Amino acid sequence: MRQELWEKAVAFHGHQCGGIALGVRACMEAIDRLGITFSEDEDLVCVTENDACGVDAVQAILGCTLGKGNLIYYGTGKMAFNFYNRRTGESFRMIAKPKKAGGKKGKAYIDAVLSGPLEEIFDVGETRYPLPEKARSLNTVLCQICGEGAPETKMRIQNGKQVCLECFNDYTRGW
Repeated sequence: MRQELWEKAVAFHGHQCGGIALGVRACMEAIDRLGITFSEDEDLVCVTENDACGVDAVQAILGCTLGKGNLIYYGTGKMAFNFYNRRTGESFRMIAKPKKAGGKKGKAYIDAVLSGPLEEIFDVGETRYPLPEKARSLNTVLCQICGEGAPETKMRIQNGKQVCLECFNDYTRGW
């Protein structure tokens, strides 16, 4: 199964790299722990803390996507994945351990990530975020400046007009 998942993720991502290997290994663990091989709807949720290569494996293998609402990006920059099973309430977080100086590179690193002991690759623990709510269908509101539509949750009031985030002039005074 590992080879099949690897090939699926690499085909989706476009090339082989250590990042996609980390994503594949995280997906393998999610399948083992949560018992879901592919999320047809929102039964499996991933909150990814990075926007790097490994996230492509989550999309290709587990079926978590931004469009479906079960892939959520929380940009800490850490190579961490928070997985949730909506049906059972089970969840866990994986964060990749730092590469060791002078450690394996290229294919040797990929092989170590895919086949090595999990505790050498990731720290696994409790999720840091509550289970996100299911995706909602939101009303579209037209910006009163540019005329383009955006979900009501992304609109702001400025000078008495409903405006989109692109047209909104934020007023923070440096905070």
